Amino acid sequence: MMSSRVARTPASAPGREAVQTGFVAAWSLCVVFYFMQYALRSAPSVMMSELSAAFARDLVGVSALVGLYYYSYSLLSIVVGAALDRLGGRVVIPGGIVLVAAGAVLFGLGSVETAQIGRLLQGAGSACGFIGATYLATRGFPPRYLATAVGFTQCFGMLGGAAGQFAVGRLIHGVITWQKFWWMSGLGIFVIATLVLLATPKDHDGTRASQGSWMTMFTPYKEVLSNPQSYLCGFCAGLLFLPTTIGDMIWGIPFLHNGLHVGYAEAVNRASTVPLGWVIGCPLLGYLADRLGRRKPVLICGALLMFVSCAGVFFLPAGVAPPYVLGMLLGIGSGAAMLPYTVIKEVNSDNVKGSATGAINFLVFTFSACLTPLYGRLLAHIARGGAMDMAVFRAAGAWLVGGIAIAIVLAFFLRETGPRGRAAV
Repeated sequence: MMSSRVARTPASAPGREAVQTGFVAAWSLCVVFYFMQYALRSAPSVMMSELSAAFARDLVGVSALVGLYYYSYSLLSIVVGAALDRLGGRVVIPGGIVLVAAGAVLFGLGSVETAQIGRLLQGAGSACGFIGATYLATRGFPPRYLATAVGFTQCFGMLGGAAGQFAVGRLIHGVITWQKFWWMSGLGIFVIATLVLLATPKDHDGTRASQGSWMTMFTPYKEVLSNPQSYLCGFCAGLLFLPTTIGDMIWGIPFLHNGLHVGYAEAVNRASTVPLGWVIGCPLLGYLADRLGRRKPVLICGALLMFVSCAGVFFLPAGVAPPYVLGMLLGIGSGAAMLPYTVIKEVNSDNVKGSATGAINFLVFTFSACLTPLYGRLLAHIARGGAMDMAVFRAAGAWLVGGIAIAIVLAFFLRETGPRGRAAV
């Protein structure tokens, strides 16, 4: 059984050692889109007061509205992964990018109803970002570079996350209004959709899409979801994502401003160091995993760095650690969250790579979708109608730190899929 599974992995597929230029070019454009969609994902964190005034909701209500992104993102991840395996990237990816463009425009109209629809569209279309980029990277790069390519993909995404805080904060407080930011973003993303459509090779001959009913495109999930390793990958990555998707990109600035009493501009700068750390950590940890030929040791060490730095952010007395250091270390360690994306593709067959990425994205962002409103309610419950001060954030932050600890335990049960690990088996 083990030999048959290894024979179906990308490492043994013929003709996979050469770089496929067309797919690499399409991957590069998809990475640009991933940068943009991550900027839109994190941008609401720097305009919480403006959104609260425009939508007549408190911060907890705005965070719930912003969190709608993760509901459609997680659900559409399943559809996008299966659609990519059935129809190919040239059909699916540009369509998803157009949805994000439309969602950005709707969000900028300023009413609660259009903002809700816009945020759902942004999440639905964004599912094509990382899954599409990974799909193209799998076809464009040789297997020995796959973890590095996935790391660089997430690196650019988190660079967009940093820009969504650092740059957007300055834009909407002196250059343009927050509504114009969303409209201009929608226009730029539509241009990217056109370029991706033109650049993506036709990797399907048109016969595969017509075979069987539309429901058969979900058949690959039977293999992916019957593999216990797929769930371990999803749960481990999902828990490691929470300190950034919830802790930083939604509540990071309120934590620094209200909890640590840091000025608004300084809070934006400090919060943006976490995604900047990802810019370093994602390609670095991906490279180390490829260089060592092993995934688990790098994943566990990165998660341990996350645990220590996240605990330091919440529980060290103010002024003990230099500003920016703990946020940067948390971001670097968070690059470990991308390694399960590589592992899930390597523990499943070569012909279900899109579905494998869709499955892990569904599991990861279901965590964020469910826990974003719960974390806001937890903060409100602890505050009991009072101010959200440092004691409140510390009590809630303990749950994020505990999630990292659980992820470390789960990582020990993952199968080692690196080349040296497979050789040892």
